[in-house]
Amino acid sequence: MPDSKNDKPLDEMSFEDAIRELEQVVTQLDRGDVALEDSIKLYERGAALKARCEAKLKEAEEKVAQITLDAGGNATGATPVEGL
Repeated sequence: MPDSKNDKPLDEMSFEDAIRELEQVVTQLDRGDVALEDSIKLYERGAALKARCEAKLKEAEEKVAQITLDAGGNATGATPVEGL
């Protein structure tokens, strides 16, 4: 497959790593100079990276949603999110 392949398992990738690789995949697919079989592999990798990014964003949103504020609007802590 073209040079966007990453040996790091998806479930160990940070959001930043996953989005960076996803951008590389999109760039390669946009160029259109990738063989059909490689394009399919890139598309599959891109779909998996997109899912990883969405999961990491959801985790972050849930954490932010659990931040507790005092009467003055200052963060006072966070309520643990179940399952994280």
